[in-house]
Formats: sequence, structure tokens, C-alpha cells
Amino acid sequence: MKNIYIILTHTGTALSKMIKSFTKDEFSHVSIALDIELKEMYSFGRLHPYNPFWAGFVHEDINQGTFRRFHLTTTKIYSLTITEEQYKKIKDMIKQMEQERNQYTFNILGLLAAGFQKRITAKQSFYCAEFVKYVIESAGINIGLPEVVKPEDFKKIDQLEEIYGGLLQQYKIPEISQGIFTYQ
Repeated sequence: MKNIYIILTHTGTALSKMIKSFTKDEFSHVSIALDIELKEMYSFGRLHPYNPFWAGFVHEDINQGTFRRFHLTTTKIYSLTITEEQYKKIKDMIKQMEQERNQYTFNILGLLAAGFQKRITAKQSFYCAEFVKYVIESAGINIGLPEVVKPEDFKKIDQLEEIYGGLLQQYKIPEISQGIFTYQ
């Protein structure tokens, strides 16, 4: 068995505040990580921390880019236990997308439509929640999310275990001791 990590965040950017005011949700962005250190964390979002309109597939870093610029980003981090085969499918898919990143675009129309509970899709185009859902479901993991998905929906996955809540910049790698997470 392996774990993947679902990271819900709210950066406080103008766009994230607009999304939050519209949805009334706590978080406005979601990412997926392949490791507990969050070194292999991916999503669809800003490609440059100072330009919200230049967006696409991103390899995120909690100490660089957008998360560094918006250092008061709040987060909840969850782990999801999956099989080795499912993990390999997710990792392979993300690595292929990373190699072909220029072929992917940010689904701004899909993001806007989601606010009205409508779905607009385009080939090789995602907003953050669409991407995370797509990757997980493509690996054969049934997470039961709605067709029109938003970041908060990920909290409803039954198998999730919350491992951290607070400021993203203060996240430390938890030590696992007898099934209980403690932070270094």
C-alpha cells in the first residue's frame, strides 16, 4: 500500500478570494502530492506567482513560487491510502503530463462554469479540482466526487485521513508512530 496526499489551500490572492466569496468554502485550490514531504506536488494553477492569467500544469513547491509569495496560505493536508498499482498509474500519468506540459491549458471557462454548477470541458484543459479528480479516477480509484467538482468536495472522500491543518509554510513532515502522526 502507498499514500498520496490531497492538499487544500487558500492563498488569499484576488482570484482565490473571489472564488471563496462565491462558493462560501474554506479552500479555493487543491493539489495532489505523491510524497508526504510535498516535493512531488502538482496541480493546475499559476505558472508565475505575479500573473494569475498565465496558468496551466504546475509542479508546486511550498517554499517557492505562488506559495512563497503568499506565505500566509492556509491548508488542510490529507492522506489517501491506495494500492501500489494505483500509485504507479498516478505517478506515470503525472510524469507524462509534466513532460508534455506545454500541451495542457488552464480551463478558465470550466472554472467559471463550476460556480454555476455547470461543466465545460476541453481536451487537455483542467482547473485544479478537475485535474486532481481526473488523475485519481484514471487510476481506478472510486472517490465518489460530483461531476462538477470544486476543491472542498475532496473533504468528502471517505478514506481520507487529515494529517495537518494550518499555515502551509509551517507544515513539517510528520513522523508516523503507531498510527499517530507527530510533527518534527
